[in-house]
Amino acid sequence: MGWRSLGLQGLDIIQNPQVYLVGTQPLCAQFTGLSKGQFKLCLLYYDHIHYIARGANLGMRECHWQFRHRRWNCSTLADNSTFNNVLKIASRETAFIHAITAAGVVHSIARGCRDGQLGSCGCSRANRPQKLHRDWIWGGCGDNTEYGYRFTEGFVDVRERENNYRRGSREQGRKLMNLHNNEAGRRAVIHKTRVTCKCHGVSGSCSLITCWQQLASFREIGDHLKDKYDGATEVKINRRGKLQIKNPRFTLPTSRDLVYLDQSPDYCVANELTGSFGTQSRVCNRTSPSTDGCNLLCCGRGYNSFKTLVKERCKCKFHWCCYVECKTCVKLIDLHTCK
Repeated sequence: MGWRSLGLQGLDIIQNPQVYLVGTQPLCAQFTGLSKGQFKLCLLYYDHIHYIARGANLGMRECHWQFRHRRWNCSTLADNSTFNNVLKIASRETAFIHAITAAGVVHSIARGCRDGQLGSCGCSRANRPQKLHRDWIWGGCGDNTEYGYRFTEGFVDVRERENNYRRGSREQGRKLMNLHNNEAGRRAVIHKTRVTCKCHGVSGSCSLITCWQQLASFREIGDHLKDKYDGATEVKINRRGKLQIKNPRFTLPTSRDLVYLDQSPDYCVANELTGSFGTQSRVCNRTSPSTDGCNLLCCGRGYNSFKTLVKERCKCKFHWCCYVECKTCVKLIDLHTCK
């Protein structure tokens, strides 16, 4: 699982950072999965580890959301041993994991800089956009995506760059695949960053407008990378030690696209070797033609139907001022699960 295990171990850091941020060695030594280079960076930038952990966790939670209706639903991320088996296969799922977790770290570090929580960075120093209205002021405290990108590139990619493999070997191909998808994740954050402006003046007169650089929501970045997952390109390593597309009829992938070396395994049935939990007992939608539908999710095995009682909030009323009061209603619903 490597450094991404910080997303699981780091939950405690996120909740109790003061317990860990006492010196450098105690903090970094408590983490498993860091490479030699990452351990050195941990010692040098110990105040960043909280945000790396938060970013890894952000990426994993987004992975769960994006694949919640797929046969592979990213649930393996909660189990280190099963997760490692998923990452052993150079599939498009692995490509997405590399991209979304790298993006999570860029997002987290950039926001930490803006909030003044990191000692080596502050507000964004991005140049004023050329198309910005000449009377508007470029300033404020923007998210520092430039620093977030650079730091994440150094921390995440050092694990791959520490290893030297024979040119044209399978191992070198996997290294290049990981580096490419890490970069695609970082670029997704940069690509989705936008300019945000705010009016100032008496009674909303907007006599003064200031603008700054702002991160997109991570859900928007996750949606973008999920689209890249659906359009990922299969590649292979050539004798010159370069990745090339396996089928020359397809378009060459850009640095913002995802690439993979291996076809995805069968996620319909449980297989510990591939990290698949299968889809048996998964809840499906009987009427949906999409990936959450019983026909696709259950892989043609059929589904079981039964009725169950669920509790939900209902008859909510707003009381001045200022709270909402709701009652709890019990409803009988139809539930369908894969055989």
